[in-house]
Amino acid sequence: MGNSRILIIGATGYIGRHVVNASLAQGHPTFLLVRSSTASNPEKAQLLDSFKSSGATILHGSIDDYASLVEAIKKVDVVISTVGAPQIADQVNIIKVIKEVGSIKRFLPSEFGNDVERNHAVEPVKSMFDLKVKIRRAIEAEGVPYTYVSTNCFAGYFLSGLAQPGLIAPPRDKAVIYGDGNNKAVYVREEDIGTFTIKAVDDPRTLNKTLYLRLPANIYSTNELVALWEKKIGKILEKIYLSEEQVLKLIEETPFPGNIFLAIFHTIYVKGDQTNFEIPSDGVEASELYPDVKYVTVNEFLSQFA
Repeated sequence: MGNSRILIIGATGYIGRHVVNASLAQGHPTFLLVRSSTASNPEKAQLLDSFKSSGATILHGSIDDYASLVEAIKKVDVVISTVGAPQIADQVNIIKVIKEVGSIKRFLPSEFGNDVERNHAVEPVKSMFDLKVKIRRAIEAEGVPYTYVSTNCFAGYFLSGLAQPGLIAPPRDKAVIYGDGNNKAVYVREEDIGTFTIKAVDDPRTLNKTLYLRLPANIYSTNELVALWEKKIGKILEKIYLSEEQVLKLIEETPFPGNIFLAIFHTIYVKGDQTNFEIPSDGVEASELYPDVKYVTVNEFLSQFA
């Protein structure tokens, strides 16, 4: 398999940077569509410099600038979007241009979370998921070849704080547990998300399929997670369980953007939406397809904090 030329839109974002690094590491000619304003942010400018020195080609433009989008998409075989929530709807522009250019072998829209078609989400997350479903339907209606990537939980967000909103290291005194703590979630390190995503771009087995990152060593209930952490630090935490009713009330009372995190916690932990279904026939599991990828396990990830 020759390495496809890849365009990444949203390259300096939270997950985008890991996709860029993986694309470069796996030897793909890598192009990044970057707004001119991005370069005026010192942290992002530094990031772009490091991408450039690793061999990425920077193209100036944006998802809203049709001409620049056409020029960028003409240069590549695969388009990956990692844009954030405010730009999910704007991906219709990408679909339109891919259709117009006519030579794109694969489009990966911005997903990178729960399976948006199998969930019990409440607002404000429900409408965000619905928007992603709308983008899926638009891709399919235009006959654009695709792969959807369902990564489940970003380890840096969810695991480093032991599923406690706002924490960046696991707690050593008490843990708040959403629901009964028995629903299992899946935690994936961001670098591994990048690796699996890029592995999939040229793979015929992932064409017009959803790639699920349901990594066997990383499927844990909150109760199991807390027990693993307690063992590592040799200390029992105080546990506070919140019923679904309490979680829903909390979502209602919490101002934006805190309510988004709580609503995501509700779908993952109270409803168990990452593991409460079998992988469907139009889905494939990443670690089964790529057994050579040595992903970081939950156990290894937590050890760095212990």
